[in-house]
Amino acid sequence: MKQTANRNRQITLASRPVGAPTRENFALKETAIPEPAEGQLLLRTLYLSLDPYMRGRMSDAKSYAEPVAVGDPMVGGTVSRVHASRHSGYQPGDWVLSYSGWQDYALSDGEGLIKLDPAHMSPSWALGVLGMPGFTAYMGLLDIGRPQAGETLVVAAATGAVGSMVAQIGKLKGCRVVAVAGGEEKCRYALETLGVDVCLDHKAGDFAEQLAGACPDGIDIYYENVGGKVLDAVLPLLNTGARIPVCGLISQYNATTLPDGPDRLGQLMATILIKRMTVKGFIIFDDYAHRYDEFVQDMNQWLREGKIHYREQIVEELEHAPEAFIGLLQGQNFGKLVVRVGNDELN
Repeated sequence: MKQTANRNRQITLASRPVGAPTRENFALKETAIPEPAEGQLLLRTLYLSLDPYMRGRMSDAKSYAEPVAVGDPMVGGTVSRVHASRHSGYQPGDWVLSYSGWQDYALSDGEGLIKLDPAHMSPSWALGVLGMPGFTAYMGLLDIGRPQAGETLVVAAATGAVGSMVAQIGKLKGCRVVAVAGGEEKCRYALETLGVDVCLDHKAGDFAEQLAGACPDGIDIYYENVGGKVLDAVLPLLNTGARIPVCGLISQYNATTLPDGPDRLGQLMATILIKRMTVKGFIIFDDYAHRYDEFVQDMNQWLREGKIHYREQIVEELEHAPEAFIGLLQGQNFGKLVVRVGNDELN
């Protein structure tokens, strides 16, 4: 079903998942296209970002942001064009980075919008390398990880939207980068394209032993995207003064019980104390919005110089977003996952 000028498709939260989300947790609705009031503009979505944090918004557990209400459209970053405007700052046809969610059309008062220039980049890149994932990688590594030349950096989910940027920025800063990914193809990409020093498959039965062998001088920075058994393997290898930027814990997002095995909290807290480690979580735009321009300047320069490689996986049509998102949580994506909701011009 293609995007049209006479209806608004929405993917809404039909029910809260218990464990892994299923297709039944989502519903496709069609509504009338809203009309902008004075001071508002109507946005038409072209690209929708799919990201692991959305799993948390499907839950009503207390978090850093309000959950999606059952029956409401799923939230998400979007690249949109201004379809109609009664706002002095925007004209029909303008490209913007927005937060319209899983739907064709959305109203905005202009707050939080960032104008884009498609002449200087692929518009969808504003959802990845030049958007939230790239910004997350940049600030988490540089401000919390504080990489120094010669240090060992371990990156979990190293071929994902955030991890692939962390790995490459780490190399630019002179680190020895040990990537962790899922499967031979992803590890080959990390080695041949991202330029990491070592890539380990976390699915290997002897993963912990391989990681120890790949880090003979210990680990100075661990960029945390995953949790679970990867963190278990990293923990005994951390050096004194190690830094852990905590970006995500995708292995835990669908959990309904505590992990099997002994309680790891005591070991973690003891390691933090004994090794005098820094472990810090962050919410990128809450904590670092004032440094977005700095990130864009550096990342654009690295892209122009060919120092950063970026991979997108494009899914066609809004109706396929739920299945793509479910696959994302299972590690099936390869690169930044984006849904093409509409085309530059309506059919």
